[in-house]
Amino acid sequence: MLHEILLSLSGHPSPLLRNDYTDPRAQSIISPPERELLKTAGHISDLHCKLISYTAQISASHPSIICRAVSTAINSLYLAAFQRKVLEVEESILRKDASLVGAYNIVPLTAVIGEFSGWTRRLEWLWDLVQFIDEEKDGSPCRAAQLIDKLRDELKTGYADVEETALSLVRVAETAWLKQVSAWVLYGRIPVFGDVDFFVQKNDHDEQGYSIEQRLLPSFVTPSTATSMLFIGTSLNRVKTNTSIEPNSTRLDHLSSQLQTLADLTYPLSSTALSRAITSIRLTLSRTTLQKLLPLTRVLEMLTLFRDFFLLGRGEFAMALTQQADEVIRSRWRRADNLAYEKRYGLSNVMVKEGEVSAVLTKTWTTLGSMQGQHADEDEGLEIARDMLRLNLSKTKASTPVKGKVGPRNQPTSIIADTPFRNLLFSVPVVLTSLIPPPLDLFLTTSDVQIYTSINSYLLSIRRSHLHLTDLWKMTSLRRHHPPPPRPPYSTTKGGIARTRVLRERWSARSSAMRSAWSTSSAAIFFLAETEAYLQVEVVAGLWDDFHSWLTGRSENKGQLNALPSHSHSHHPSNVNNPSDDDNIHVTAHPSKSTDAQTQDPSPPHHDPQTLATAHRLYLRTLSRRLLLTQSSFTNALYELLVHIDHLVAHIHRLHSIWSSMDLEADEGVVDAFSDLGAEEKDVRAGIREIESLVKKGIEKVVATLRGLSMDSAFMAEVEDGDVGADGEDGGGWGLGIGAGDEMGGEEETGYRPRRTGGIDRLLMKLDFGGWFDAGKAALGEYGLGDDQF
Repeated sequence: MLHEILLSLSGHPSPLLRNDYTDPRAQSIISPPERELLKTAGHISDLHCKLISYTAQISASHPSIICRAVSTAINSLYLAAFQRKVLEVEESILRKDASLVGAYNIVPLTAVIGEFSGWTRRLEWLWDLVQFIDEEKDGSPCRAAQLIDKLRDELKTGYADVEETALSLVRVAETAWLKQVSAWVLYGRIPVFGDVDFFVQKNDHDEQGYSIEQRLLPSFVTPSTATSMLFIGTSLNRVKTNTSIEPNSTRLDHLSSQLQTLADLTYPLSSTALSRAITSIRLTLSRTTLQKLLPLTRVLEMLTLFRDFFLLGRGEFAMALTQQADEVIRSRWRRADNLAYEKRYGLSNVMVKEGEVSAVLTKTWTTLGSMQGQHADEDEGLEIARDMLRLNLSKTKASTPVKGKVGPRNQPTSIIADTPFRNLLFSVPVVLTSLIPPPLDLFLTTSDVQIYTSINSYLLSIRRSHLHLTDLWKMTSLRRHHPPPPRPPYSTTKGGIARTRVLRERWSARSSAMRSAWSTSSAAIFFLAETEAYLQVEVVAGLWDDFHSWLTGRSENKGQLNALPSHSHSHHPSNVNNPSDDDNIHVTAHPSKSTDAQTQDPSPPHHDPQTLATAHRLYLRTLSRRLLLTQSSFTNALYELLVHIDHLVAHIHRLHSIWSSMDLEADEGVVDAFSDLGAEEKDVRAGIREIESLVKKGIEKVVATLRGLSMDSAFMAEVEDGDVGADGEDGGGWGLGIGAGDEMGGEEETGYRPRRTGGIDRLLMKLDFGGWFDAGKAALGEYGLGDDQF
């Protein structure tokens, strides 16, 4: 019987231990204590047999390499140890060891089963673990991340033997997982076996070619570390495909040190230790290889392009683009006027086409080139922009940036409002975009370009309305006596005097009719000029100077030299004023100290591409917030105001053309039989009065919205202090990476932190219209008068 029990415990099923002994004859032979002992032995034997069977099946066919490794470890470590225990018990019985064999060579069953009492709980836990590996969850087999997380959770048990077993299996699982990671971060290769279980997957729809599957990521890996690993692998793949970098032994020389860095990690893996190891590998890769692939000069060249053309650092670009777009619209409407005479059907030729939009940008480049002069130096920035920038019709309605896959936390971030500013340039959705050359996509993404596109449409719409309003003052006949009175000697005759009287009466009537329109236009110009000055000078230029200083390393002391404007831009002067005079106290107090700090380290600092990407996205997020692009209440009110301004300008131009036709009819006898100029004048003047009221209400609404935002403590805290959160915290809502100081090592302690610029209160102090809003209401309420009568 002992032989049968030992054979059954060693993994050979036996009917002796599977019998419940309920038969009366069996009960008379075997006592109840013995039945319980045999039941315990049968339970241990059954667990051992099932573990042998299931682990063999998992090790041979499971799609996860980590699950196979754990299953093999269970078999080779613990099942083998259990079999050795069975052999030791058998050997002790054969040697008649006194611990098992009593008098008269009697072997108590209690002593034999007691030898295996320490294995019952362990085998039961192993069986639960094997069942967890073998069962499918949500239609898919067990993944490595799920297994590792479960094993790490089991370390918190109160049983020492289970904790010891779980710890050894955690070492096995994490070692196998780390081998997969090493293949990716050292060679840029996804594991050949078990690739479906690796957290980095090929993704043809992603601009990087790879993406992170969150469900395949173990819980101890922070999102910032996962982002770093994704960046390292994708960078290595780009280095392989880039032919401009000659192969050398530099990269191979560092492989041994990087392998040693991974080998020095202790198990169970610590999130901090793993993050430091990955950061070390990333910085080494950046210093040895990526610095040649993506030099700082190339980064500054691209960012300066975005500053000059997307953020309107070059004002002549916005002016030329607006003029060319207006010319296309005017030519289209002239063609529409001829359709009635040509008896054509449909208005298909009136719609703006893709080719015409591209032609507008081409003409803009020609105009900018002609401004340089014959003997001017070649403008490299303009040539780069000519190759990189594209003006396209937008095919989709969504204007918000694409959300990223990974973020360090699940904290939601603000999204750019979907106000359609891009519809104002051509009356159809048109966006300015840019190509991303292969080396630059190490730190630039499509979502970054989309943010620049949204900001460009926003700023360009304000500049366009401002230009249209100021162009009204170029229509001389609306502002002065036109045509002029007759000259002497004819002016002294009766006919000349009558002619002069008619012209003066005509001009006086028209001047009185336009007085309200001029006052409304002047107020709108004042509003747009102050708003644009605030957005361009205090926000855009201030943040760019700060970011440029961080890139070039000209700011040694954060908050001191960062407040100084950068004068490294060749195309536009920097005239940024600091938000407060207090910001310059320390700078002026120690000028020699800052100068010495700059002269001691003349070489620019080296920022690896991921640090650049993180800082750049933080810069874009801060810029979008401080431009108020994330506040739909403000952008919607501003958009309505810009549309009303366009209507006002169009009506004034129409009234000017009507008055010119009426002058021709009255003075020269040129009669248009197809139009009723008097009725048209009446309708247009009524439309102007109505639109004046809408423009005034629109300005009042925008100013009221700004006041509401200035009183919103949550929004002001988000703008002033929420840009970097807690040590560079970033939510990943825009595809952002980690903060500059979040997971970087000690080498990144001087991470980028946007300085405080602007302030809505500063803009509100400038937008003081006095009693303009209340005067019209009081006059209208008391006397029923309009603005001009008041």
